[in-house]
Amino acid sequence: MKDLTVENILEVTKGELIVGNKKDICKSYSKDTRTIKEGDCYIGIKGESFDGNLFWEKALENGASTVIVQNVDFTTQNKEKWANKNIIKVKDTMEALYNMARYKRSLYDVPVIAITGSVGKTSTKDIVANVVSKKYKTLKTQGNNNNNIGLPFTILRLEDEEAMVLEMGMNHFGEISLLTSIAKPNICVITNIGTSHIGNLGSRENILKAKLEILEGSKDPTVVINNDNDLLHKWYEENKNKYKIHTYGIENESDINAKNIVLEENESTYSCDIEGKEEKITVPVGGEHFILNSLCAITVGEILGIEADKIKSGIESFELTKKRMDITEFENNVKIINDAYNASLESMRASLNVLSEYKENRKIAVLGDMFELGKFAKELHKKVGEEVVKHKIDILITCGKNAKYIAEVAKEKMKEVYHLENKDEIVELLQKIVKPNDVILVKASNGMKFYEIPERMEKIWKRKN
Repeated sequence: MKDLTVENILEVTKGELIVGNKKDICKSYSKDTRTIKEGDCYIGIKGESFDGNLFWEKALENGASTVIVQNVDFTTQNKEKWANKNIIKVKDTMEALYNMARYKRSLYDVPVIAITGSVGKTSTKDIVANVVSKKYKTLKTQGNNNNNIGLPFTILRLEDEEAMVLEMGMNHFGEISLLTSIAKPNICVITNIGTSHIGNLGSRENILKAKLEILEGSKDPTVVINNDNDLLHKWYEENKNKYKIHTYGIENESDINAKNIVLEENESTYSCDIEGKEEKITVPVGGEHFILNSLCAITVGEILGIEADKIKSGIESFELTKKRMDITEFENNVKIINDAYNASLESMRASLNVLSEYKENRKIAVLGDMFELGKFAKELHKKVGEEVVKHKIDILITCGKNAKYIAEVAKEKMKEVYHLENKDEIVELLQKIVKPNDVILVKASNGMKFYEIPERMEKIWKRKN
């Protein structure tokens, strides 16, 4: 283990030790006084609606041994009261956090796999980490803590791990550039280029440009891309002699390809060459997009020299982060697919495709707004409506300012379409129209809080044991 001392922190942050012992060791880190554990190092983060620096004393009271803060004036009384603790004052706690994580990363010579893309980052991270963990003790991003706060805190969790799998998210140019400068990845994965955040970036080409910032953190990156994505395929053709690029795909000929695909409701199977030998792979989640995620994991596994049986085991035993294709079955044989964490045209299409695999059941889609689409909002919501029709969904329920465009398009071809005002109306309608054996997809951007719908239905219907 390579723990930071107070002295290390002072050096990398150019901070001032108000009180404390430079030789003390900082093992674990927190930004939330409510979850502080004994001996933690608390870092005060200033957000849009709160200032964590104001709670430094609460952190010490709750057990923190060290606090790092900015813009705090300490009295003689403060210094005397907390003389047995460490108080570090810095110019900017965010910069301090970045520099501490950079320093921590520099202490470890381990494989670092960074994953970005418009959709599928978290599920790809989960399956890649599960494969990597079959050979290496692996630290991975928890949930979707993939931003300028979550990523450095993840790196600061490093103890005796032998590999890291890190998710990198972004809304604007420059954000992944910052993350990759901290993480210094050896392997850079780009899952796809879609329309998420197109309202901020203006075009898919600009989204590609922003995602490619991931390459800036490594002098000689190994790049892994989804070769079926049109913009990534084009980029590969233009750059295959410039970078070490490994490709995976279903449609386009790639280094790793899936063949003999069989899609089922709750899983998929396919065959694939691993280390020159054909293997049959079972992905324990339905949907073609999860096959692509697993192909990515195979590619990373091969790069790291992981044996075929361990790669296969990692894919077949992985579990999804909650609220992503989380399926609950009730005693009335109704299933709810909770995919309410986030939404874009591409992820809507993928989820509707999963719903359509339930061929023997009545299919109900409950869809809400997709955020951060700007001037493209109307057009992209209408395209979701086309996808609903294309996938032969039986009943559509929408809610949201822009989701009305999904309903407008679907109404032209579908008999049963409802556009409702709020989640209360959705829950009320579901109670009236749902029949045994129905399958319900719930999906929208996280800000719509559609994950509350499955939670509320669980209070009405009994979950099947």
